[in-house]
Amino acid sequence: MEVFLRLRAARILFAAILLTSAAWAQQQADYTKASPMFPNVLAPYQAREVPPLNFSNSQRLQGLVKDGKLMLSLNDAIATALENNLDLVIARYNLPIADTDILRTKSGAASRGLNAGIVSGTPGGTTLSVGASGGGAGGTTTGAGGAGTGTNGLVNSTLGTGPPIDSFDPVLTGSLGVQHATTPQTNLLFSGVSSLIQTTGTANFGYAQGFPTGTLLSITFDNSRATTNSTRSLLVPQLNSNYLLQFRQHLLQGLSWQSNRRFIIQARNNREITDVAFRQQIIFTVTQIENMYWDLVNAYENLKASQRALQLANQLLTDNQKQVQIGTLAPIEVVNAQAQVASSNQNVIIAQTNLQLQQLLMKNAIEKNENDPVLAAADVVPTDRMQLPETEAITPLQDLIAEAMQRRPELAESRIDLSTRQMSMKAVRNAMLPSVDLVANWGGNGLAGALNPGFQNFGVGQITAANTGYFDALSSLNDNPTYFVGFNLNIPIRNRSAQADQVRSVLEYRQAEARLQQLQNQISIDVRNAQFSLQQNRARVDAASKNRDYAEQSLDAERKKYALGASTTYNVLTQLNNLSTAESNLVTAMAAYEQSRVAMDQVTGRTLEALAIDIGDAETGNVTHLPKVPGVLPATPEQMSTTPPPLPPVTIQPLPSTQTPGTQQPPSGQTPTTQPPAGQKPPLALIPNAPATPSPQAPVAFPH
Repeated sequence: MEVFLRLRAARILFAAILLTSAAWAQQQADYTKASPMFPNVLAPYQAREVPPLNFSNSQRLQGLVKDGKLMLSLNDAIATALENNLDLVIARYNLPIADTDILRTKSGAASRGLNAGIVSGTPGGTTLSVGASGGGAGGTTTGAGGAGTGTNGLVNSTLGTGPPIDSFDPVLTGSLGVQHATTPQTNLLFSGVSSLIQTTGTANFGYAQGFPTGTLLSITFDNSRATTNSTRSLLVPQLNSNYLLQFRQHLLQGLSWQSNRRFIIQARNNREITDVAFRQQIIFTVTQIENMYWDLVNAYENLKASQRALQLANQLLTDNQKQVQIGTLAPIEVVNAQAQVASSNQNVIIAQTNLQLQQLLMKNAIEKNENDPVLAAADVVPTDRMQLPETEAITPLQDLIAEAMQRRPELAESRIDLSTRQMSMKAVRNAMLPSVDLVANWGGNGLAGALNPGFQNFGVGQITAANTGYFDALSSLNDNPTYFVGFNLNIPIRNRSAQADQVRSVLEYRQAEARLQQLQNQISIDVRNAQFSLQQNRARVDAASKNRDYAEQSLDAERKKYALGASTTYNVLTQLNNLSTAESNLVTAMAAYEQSRVAMDQVTGRTLEALAIDIGDAETGNVTHLPKVPGVLPATPEQMSTTPPPLPPVTIQPLPSTQTPGTQQPPSGQTPTTQPPAGQKPPLALIPNAPATPSPQAPVAFPH
């Protein structure tokens, strides 16, 4: 046993090390920077390793299993979801994906685009449908920051449009080769041989780089060595070397620092959108977990209420059977009670299966891998209950709306998107200008070689020159200069394509402005609706609590009346059903009230602050600061049990023997009983422990 425990501890420690190292590696990787060329010059051409995804559940989740049950508080549910929920795991990858776009655009290339929408692949729970919507792969909804098609009815076709951008990454080119050619000759005048044999070796190099100023620099360096059997060639071998430095500067179209860096600006803005979108994803997922938790509590309480109703129905059946045995009740009343037991048992089965479903949904939401046999067999027990405040604090509506306008992630995304579109409009406007470029080049040519001993000069005279080599050719480059200065002009007549893009970019910007205003209006309605829902559900809880108390007392009184023979099975069953309905309504009202509080935090954007959730923990998937949900209390052992307490026994007390018009004197040796007049029921005051007639409740008034 001791060896087994040591092995298990070692496995747990090894898994923790793997989780920590993977999280550390993912956190340390910076994909906005390229691999350095020094000291390893081959690093830019080697694939970079991305840590594999670890599908093991976090150790926090393993530690919550006690005696085969997953004892789950709301704080633990949120913490384990931040570590294991696959929606967050998927959304978390958007952050480094956005970083790769920054790295890509630093070279002058266009960004790949990204999907900054909500990942909603976890079933269960209910959340408000707010923010970006649209189709996306993997259960995502496309948000702002994507390129090309468009989202939320917005067109993004001109994002990134503008003058062509040169590569900011230097490009080194080279060409090395040897060519041999044998060519038959029909005219000996130019070659002096009937079969011309030539061998040429080349070594050419080039370098080019663009700059955000609209400048392009390039340099070429070409070299060749040629041998031939021709008698007309003076030098064999002949060595040629030349270089050419070229310069180009845009003067109209492309002469814009911002326009030439538009891809970089867009990628960085998209990275900010991704940060905001991930914050929105955390709010969405945490809200979903909270709602699922209260759905689980609701299922527990509903099962307990159903079992209590079954308990009462069984008690009534037992009482009826006893009375039938002694001949004081018709047998049909036993059948009636049996039908009620069957109906109550059906409700218990429905409540049990619903609880099992809520447990399954909760486990799926807080774990990565469902193949853990311990977690798969464990029942989820919610260990927190809602703390109902005595009075509901009503924050002024305008304060709530102002807070939402500052905190809601969707507004931040839209404002960043508008900034990107403003930059894009300037780039499109610059692309309307004619293309006027200043171009210049400077170069030199060098020649060297050895005299051809078979050279025939056709009477020119004897040529004497020293044999020279390759370095002589290099040294003579500047002795034979070449240069050029000029302008390149390109004026598109009518320029209709650029005109259309310019108008389209402005229209898209106006469309995005309208979307921002629509979001603000929608958020204002969301806040009002959340406040109304909170007020309504609080009143619903108060009313359901009163109704439950009244139904409980009414059933107790009816049972006592039934024990005295002053009621019927039908009346008892009616009160029993009323109590079951009242308890179910109270449980539902409590869950709805708690979810309305959760929705209020969501629509105002204060979920993370209210629950003390650390963004850094959520980004790494390693929670070091446990969330703190306000307004909850630890559940009592009775609340965590699905078995209701036993029913209190009904003590049949004889009624007072005071002589009244309806009183009959019993024979000697029997207990006197009070019988109501024919056609009447006994007064409620004569029933032991009967409740008083409830007084009407004044409606709860909420300030506007």
